[in-house]
Amino acid sequence: MVDNTTIAFADFTGSTGLYETLGNTKAAESLTRGTHWIGKLCESRGGRVIKYLGDGVLMAFADNTVAVQTMAEMQRLHHERISTWPERVRMKIKVGMARGPVVEQQGDCFGDAVNVASRLSDLAQGEQILVSQPVVAALADSGSTRSRNLGLMDIRGKAEPVEVHRVEWDSDAASEFLTMPAVLDMLADSNTRAQSTITLQCLDVQTTFTGPDFPIYVGRENDSHFPVNDQRVSRMHVRIDRRGGNFVLEDLSSYGTWVRFAGSDSIIALRRQECTLSGNGEIALGASFDDFSAPCISFAIQDVAAKPA
Repeated sequence: MVDNTTIAFADFTGSTGLYETLGNTKAAESLTRGTHWIGKLCESRGGRVIKYLGDGVLMAFADNTVAVQTMAEMQRLHHERISTWPERVRMKIKVGMARGPVVEQQGDCFGDAVNVASRLSDLAQGEQILVSQPVVAALADSGSTRSRNLGLMDIRGKAEPVEVHRVEWDSDAASEFLTMPAVLDMLADSNTRAQSTITLQCLDVQTTFTGPDFPIYVGRENDSHFPVNDQRVSRMHVRIDRRGGNFVLEDLSSYGTWVRFAGSDSIIALRRQECTLSGNGEIALGASFDDFSAPCISFAIQDVAAKPA
C-alpha cells in the first residue's frame, strides 16, 4: 500500500475523426506518439507512467502539487501544439485526478483514487482537468493554482456523491468566465432594462417564462417547471434564473448539459457549471449534441421594453 498518491488519467478525445481522416495505421501511430509525449512529460516532472491505454495514460505522482501543475502545463502545451492542426485531426486531452492510498501490482495500480480519477476522466470534456477535493486540499500553494468548485457529482461505483473541482489551466479564459457576468450586471440599468422573457420548447410543448416565474427548473420530475421525460435527464437537471437582466443557466445534473447558440458551431459543456443565455439556441440534457437521440430543448429570449420609471 502506497499512501498519498495522486493519480491522473489523461485521455485523447476526437480519435474517431482521426481514424476516418488518416486511416487505421497512421491514426494509431499518431495516438501512440501523443500518449508517449504525455508519458515523457510526466516522467520529466517526477511522475511515473503506470501504463498506456491506447488513447490514454495512467500516471502516478508522489507530489500532489507537481501532479496538478504538470497536467496544467500539459494542457497549455498541447493547446499550442494543435492550434494550427486541421479540425478533423485536432485531438484534445481530458484529465481526471484523485488522491489517496493505492496498491501497485504487476505493472498496474488499484484503489479508490484510481477509480475516482478514471470516472472523472470519463466525465471531463476536452481540455478540462477534473479533480477530487483531496487533490485541491493537498495543494502546497493553492494560490498558484486556480480551480472552480463544481459541487457534488454522482460517480459510478461510489455510494456517496464526490466533490469535484475543475482546474483552470487557461488563466485568460478563466478570468473572462468568472468576471463577465459581473460586467454585464454593472452595465444593466434597472430603470431602462428590458423585461425579457424566455421561451422553452421540446417537441410540441412550448412554455414562456417571465419575471415572476424565476427561478425555473427543467428536469424529469413532473412537477418541474418544464418537464422532459427521458432517463438521461436528471430529476432536477438545470436551473434558469434572472441575474442583473440576464438569464443564467446552471447545470445540476449527473451527466451534464450542453448549450449551443444559433449561428455558432461552438458548444458549451457544463458539469455543475453555469453560463449566460442570450438570443436563441439549443440545450442538450444528459447527452451531447453528437448523440442524435439526445433530449434537446430550444430556447428563445425576447426583450419587451420596460415602462419608464
